[in-house]
Formats: sequence, structure tokens, C-alpha cells
Amino acid sequence: LSPSAAANLRPGAEQKVVFITARVHPGETPSSFVCQGIIDFLVSQHPIAKVLRDHLVFKIAPMLNPDGVYLGNYRCSLMGFDLNRHWANPSPWAHPTLHGVKQLIIEMYNNPKINLEFYIDIHAHSTMMNGFMYGNIFEDEERFQRQAVFPKLLCQNAEDFSYSSTSFNRDAVKAGTGRRFLGGLLNDTSYCYTLEVSFYSYILDGPTTAVPYTEEAYMKLGRNVARTFLDYYRLNSLVERPLAPTPKTR
Repeated sequence: LSPSAAANLRPGAEQKVVFITARVHPGETPSSFVCQGIIDFLVSQHPIAKVLRDHLVFKIAPMLNPDGVYLGNYRCSLMGFDLNRHWANPSPWAHPTLHGVKQLIIEMYNNPKINLEFYIDIHAHSTMMNGFMYGNIFEDEERFQRQAVFPKLLCQNAEDFSYSSTSFNRDAVKAGTGRRFLGGLLNDTSYCYTLEVSFYSYILDGPTTAVPYTEEAYMKLGRNVARTFLDYYRLNSLVERPLAPTPKTR
């Protein structure tokens, strides 16, 4: 722990939790590299990572569909289910990973000492460029505006993230997704997003300047997602100076 002790580990302290999941669709391999970037950064000795660990609790399930990945499926699990349509009522037999993650999230939600503030589910997109997010639509205009803060901050930190491609919807087809279901379950201080990243490239200076994604570029996006929590929670003043360079992942 830091000399002041980690705020999120003090006895009786309220924990601010960020819950991240990935690879619910086994063919969307870029999501694993983005998630790897988040994990590698958070466990590193980078000064920003140290501050984040002192103030936030990160729960990460890096692969929600391990049997589908093992079999080489594109979208479904071993039993042929698109798991990202079964969050509303997952079966412990047919959708065990969803069932377990959902039970954990509900336990945390019901714990008065835990404030589950973010849920981010990482995917890859086969037709869109860049990284972008899907969010939810709320009747409360203030809550809707607050939901836009994190993707706007991420857009400032990551050159390949596009806020203009980010959208907020309540499409009936997406009703069984993690973002939609948990967005309706959790309270108005929680924000649920789907983070999408292109399978192939991102655009920098104009529509003709497409840069192919690499494994390192995907992991860099993950590092930038993690760093954005520093801005969101206004913890910048706690970072030791001078900043060490961002660690290179494998």
C-alpha cells in the first residue's frame, strides 16, 4: 500500500468498482488484446496505475466464452448460444459464465459498501473503423449527459477512439446484452458501455488516412481506457512526477 494506505482497502471503506468483461463473442479476437492492455497497465508500476489501484477496484473477466474460443466459433458458445443475448435470465447450465458474472454483479450491487460505478464489455466490430462505444438511453437528461463524459474523455486520450461513432440506443435487438440489461438493473450512478474496436483499421487525419490495427495498437487502446479513469475521477494531482513511460506490453 502507499504510505497513506489504499483508500479502497481501508476497513469499512466504500469501494468504487469498475467491472470489465471481454470475448463474449469468441471470434472477436481484438477484444482480448484491448483487455490485455488494460490488465498489463493496471498491474504495472506506472505512477498512474498505482493511483488507480489505490482508489478503485477493478474486476475483470477477460473471456466470457472460453468454450467458444477453444472450438474456434465465431459468435456462439459450445451449445450454440449467442451469450450476449442471455443476460436477462442466464442458465447456470447453458450459460454458466454469464450466470456466474451476473450473480457476482448482483452481490456487489446489493452490498452497501460497494458502489459499482462502471460496467464495460469489450467487443470487436467487423465493419466500423476506430474504437467507439455504445451506451444507453435514459429518460433523465442529466444522467444521459453524465453517461457521455467517459467516452468524451477517452476520445481525448486515444487517437484511435471516435466519439462521433459512439452512440446511445435502446434497440430491442440488443435488449439481452450486458450493457442493456445491467444499465436497467444498476442505479443512476452506474454507467454501462459496450466498447467496440475495429477488426482492421482506424482513421487519423482524414477519410483517406486509414491505419491498420496491430496487436500493440489494440493493447495501447486498452492502456488508454485504463488511464481515462484517472481523468474521470480527477486523480491527476496524485500522480508522482515525472511520469514514467507507458509500459510496453508483449
